[in-house]
Amino acid sequence: MWNRHDLNRRDFLRGCAVGVGVLAGAPANALERILEAGRSTAGLSPEQLAADEDFWFEVQQAFTEDRNFINLNNGTVQNGLRIVQEAVRRHSDFTGNAAWHSMAILGKEIESCRRRLASHLGCDPEELVICRGGTEAGQIPIMGIDLKRGDEVVITNQDYPRLLSAWRQREKRESIVLKIVPLPAPPVPLDLFYRLVEQQVTPRTKVIHICHFTHWTGQLSPIRRISDMAHAKGIEVLVDGAHGFMHVPFKLADLGCDYYTASLHKWLMAPPGNGFVRIPKDRISKVWPLTPPWTDSPNDIRRYEDVGTRTPANRVAIAEAITFNEGIGIERKSARIRYLKERWANRLRLLLKVRFYSSLDPAESCGVATFGIEGMDMAKLTDHLLDKWGIIVSPIKHPDGLIDGIRIVVNVSLSAKEIDTFADVMENIIKKGALV
Repeated sequence: MWNRHDLNRRDFLRGCAVGVGVLAGAPANALERILEAGRSTAGLSPEQLAADEDFWFEVQQAFTEDRNFINLNNGTVQNGLRIVQEAVRRHSDFTGNAAWHSMAILGKEIESCRRRLASHLGCDPEELVICRGGTEAGQIPIMGIDLKRGDEVVITNQDYPRLLSAWRQREKRESIVLKIVPLPAPPVPLDLFYRLVEQQVTPRTKVIHICHFTHWTGQLSPIRRISDMAHAKGIEVLVDGAHGFMHVPFKLADLGCDYYTASLHKWLMAPPGNGFVRIPKDRISKVWPLTPPWTDSPNDIRRYEDVGTRTPANRVAIAEAITFNEGIGIERKSARIRYLKERWANRLRLLLKVRFYSSLDPAESCGVATFGIEGMDMAKLTDHLLDKWGIIVSPIKHPDGLIDGIRIVVNVSLSAKEIDTFADVMENIIKKGALV
């Protein structure tokens, strides 16, 4: 992953200042103030910098969010980066100049995004499909992997419902066998997770599908162990990385899986409606496209991207999001969001009636945590936090009754003071046992 020393803080903060308009209407010494923040933090480790509110204040200015709200639901679509939003508008204006001709010119820039995304994932750019979000990214291999009647697919009961539905459709239409691993209520110990998956594997198993981190609670999967076990038996491994890519530092080689998907409007903070799926080169000709292309080139990764007329404006703006993340450094970003998560979670975990459905072990978690409160309606709590306090959270209720809580997903756009405000409100509610 990106080395934090590759781009110094002066260059990054200068880019933020100019690129996102921090200096617009600001005092004449604003640039020097920002550059000084970079100089003063150059020697800090990611963990030390995570608590430096002066540095992160400057980063927060890159976002367009309404500060009358405290947005703790960054797990669906993350807050907008000003440079990304401006890029989408700029590219949209350009494509309006000469319609298809302008769109074709701009479309060539997608190849740069493909190369840069691939460098962060650690794969060949010719293995990376840029598609319309994490759901489509997952559906491409789900619907495209060649399976026969009776072939088995292993997936867990805590995987993403939309992708479970895609497998169920194949089960109904083609009589494949979908084996759903009955994971217990999270957090699930990784050794137990592995054993429960392994128990479902038979000689007829062809695919194992697991999340990098689940959307329910941020549950981490033992991907490397599962991949090694699966490959020894000739089984392919598909990983849903919607909450993995640009959330924590890793390379594809660390996981050992075959297919990896991402939702780029989550942790990368790209424009909504972007995702990718990695398909190994030797599988490109064997995985059917979700949408049949105009003219098929069976060994070309772009065969999966021919979905009809589509503006390139929000795809080429991915580049701005990549640049922003590179500027901070994934190690620094990951350390900051873990710091913010621990700042509120370590307060609430000490209170009676609070149950965490997420591991708080730094080796198994980062910016996502879900918790419930005994005797309290979580849906009503969600509404109360928004209506009275302007705090946005996500209610989480698993259909099997495994989880009933609220999910908190932090972002580098948040300040420690905003996190403390949430913790103060929740402590008061929990201690009084009422929505106050």
